[in-house]
Parts: sequence; C-alpha cells; structure tokens
Amino acid sequence: MIFDVFSSNNVISGTVPQSGAITGQAALPVAGTPVVSTNAIDLVQARDIGEGGDLYVCFTIVSAYNTLTSLEMEVIVADNDALTTNPTAVGSSGRILLADGLSTANSQFYVRINPAALKPSAFGGALGRRYLGARYHTTGSTPTTGSICAYLTMDIQDGRKFYASGFAVQ
Repeated sequence: MIFDVFSSNNVISGTVPQSGAITGQAALPVAGTPVVSTNAIDLVQARDIGEGGDLYVCFTIVSAYNTLTSLEMEVIVADNDALTTNPTAVGSSGRILLADGLSTANSQFYVRINPAALKPSAFGGALGRRYLGARYHTTGSTPTTGSICAYLTMDIQDGRKFYASGFAVQ
C-alpha cells in the first residue's frame, strides 16, 4: 500500500500524520444531503496519477458510525477544489449497511477508479475535471458518531485474512 505520509498529498478525507495516528473526517451529513471530502487532489499537479495500473481510494472507518441505515462512498472529480462545480462520480462503493462494517472501527472499503477518467481531456475519453475527492451519502437517521479517512492507493491491503490454526506449512 502506498502512503504519502510526509505530505499527505494522497489523503482526501481526514489526516494521516507521520506519527501514523489516522484521524477521520466527520462525514455526518443530514440524511439525504451529501457531504464532500475535506481535501481534494489537484490533478494538474499530480500528473500521470495511476499510470499503467489500477487506482483505488481506500475508505477507512476511523470511529464507528451509529444510527444511520447505510453510507455510500463515492470518488468524484470536479472543476474546483471545493468539489462543488460539475462534480462527477468516477467510482462508488454502493450502499453499505451499518451492520456490514460501518459500526466497526478500522473497517476498510476500496473503490476502484478508472485512471483514464483522470487524464486531461486533451488526451481523449476523459472527463477533464481538475480535482479528485470523495462524496458521502447517508440514508436513515443522521449519525451522531463516526468518522472516515480516505486516501489514494494503488494496492488493496490484503493482510487481514485469518486462517484456522493446527496446520503445518511444509
């Protein structure tokens, strides 16, 4: 997993300081009102991002959510760094229910984005938007707890598998 902890250039929600103590954005919108990420990545400065490989945004639940029914996490591109002018979704988690990991701290959800969507429009087939960020949609009751950290990565962390004990490796 790639982490730019020295400058946090790849973090779009929350913070990942050098100490490694991740903090989350309180993405707690009133149900039905989407909230955008606190940060945006300027794609003019981050040239050739994801060139030649898959690109993901990892959404990590930093503190557990309560009372909502579901949360949808989207990766968006927009024309301004506030992510409000011409926002377009380029990837989505779909609706994730509270019981499917939102009520558990450190749960992670990955959304794949198409690197071609991030290229300047002069290269053809792209959206030509300058900024990359995230947008959150809740359904059900407005949560009173919960926060999320989102960052760009090229790999899915797969080290969370657990296997039964009592076998020998030869």
